[in-house]
Amino acid sequence: MPSFSHLNADGNPSMVDVGAKAATRRTARARTVVALGPDIMQHLSGSDINTKKGPVFQTAIIAGTMAAKRTDDLIPLCHSLGLDNCQITITTDGADAIVDCLVSTEGKTGVEMEALVGASVAALTIYDMCKAFSHDIVIKETKLMEKTGGKRDFRRDV
Repeated sequence: MPSFSHLNADGNPSMVDVGAKAATRRTARARTVVALGPDIMQHLSGSDINTKKGPVFQTAIIAGTMAAKRTDDLIPLCHSLGLDNCQITITTDGADAIVDCLVSTEGKTGVEMEALVGASVAALTIYDMCKAFSHDIVIKETKLMEKTGGKRDFRRDV
C-alpha cells in the first residue's frame, strides 16, 4: 500500500532521506498546455509571438529553465539538485501552445518536480507576455508525461 513519502512517523512534514540510495540516471518530461485563442495566435510569426516585451516563447524557455533549476526554493520539501540538462520546447497546435520540459540528472532522487515547475513557469511567462492582447488565456493542464530512474519508470501516452 503506497504512503505519502513526505510525512514522518508522527505525521509531520519531512524531507525524504535519500542518503542511503544509489545515484542513478534520472529523467522527467512534463507538459503544460496553454490555450491562447485566435486573438493571440494571429500574432504568431514563424515560430514565436513578438511583443513589446520581446519574443514570447524564447523568453518563456529561459524563465522555465531558470525555474527548473530553482525548484527546491519553491517547493519546500524538494531536494537541491544539480541538473545535467533542461530542455524546454514550445510548439503550437491550433490555438494552443504546448510547453514540454525535459530535465535530467545523475542523482538519488527524481526530477519530476523540476520538469513540472519548468513547464509551469514557462506557461505562466507566456500568459504574462500575452495578457496585453487578451485575458482569455487558459493554462489548461500540467502533467508528468514520463520519468525514468528510481523505483519505477512511468510513461503517459496522452
